[in-house]
Amino acid sequence: MPFTVALERSVEDVRALIEAVGPTHPSVIDTDHRLAELYHLINVPTILWIDERGRICRPHDAQFGTDTFSEFTRKASAPYLDMIRAWVRTGEGALEPDGVRAHQPMPSADSQLARAERALAWHLTQRGRDEAAARHYGAAGKLAPTDWTIRRGSLRMQGHDPFGAEFFALFEDGVPVYSMEAQTPTKIESKD
Repeated sequence: MPFTVALERSVEDVRALIEAVGPTHPSVIDTDHRLAELYHLINVPTILWIDERGRICRPHDAQFGTDTFSEFTRKASAPYLDMIRAWVRTGEGALEPDGVRAHQPMPSADSQLARAERALAWHLTQRGRDEAAARHYGAAGKLAPTDWTIRRGSLRMQGHDPFGAEFFALFEDGVPVYSMEAQTPTKIESKD
């Protein structure tokens, strides 16, 4: 069953988007970005496949479940959704544990330090210490310049619009990719 996790500052920050999309599956908000830390997520949206035993059988990949932003991203959701449907129906597309590990990006020492800086900045933000928080958000961004869960994910925490001018400046720096993203999803015919 699909399960959506939004990395956001609060429920209210993402409520309108969740209601607009209208998912038919559970959607939760991770205000502390623990999921990003646990799975070393560097971009959102990200889809990762977890089987009924709780085993990751396809590592995270910056893909989309809808075409809401396809004009901007130049990515259609249909090929990837077809892959997911085939996996659910037949198990096709899942990787063995060694295959998952081969495509799973591992955090560097700078990346781990960046996540600690971002966590400290969020802690300071929650206590109204915005000036001190800004220094730590900046340090986190410098340590992990290609990690959008840190850089873009921190925009709203700093009072910026995550789709505003700051986002487009960040976009000009380049969008981070996962190792599997370079692979074009193979169209799998539906077996309806």
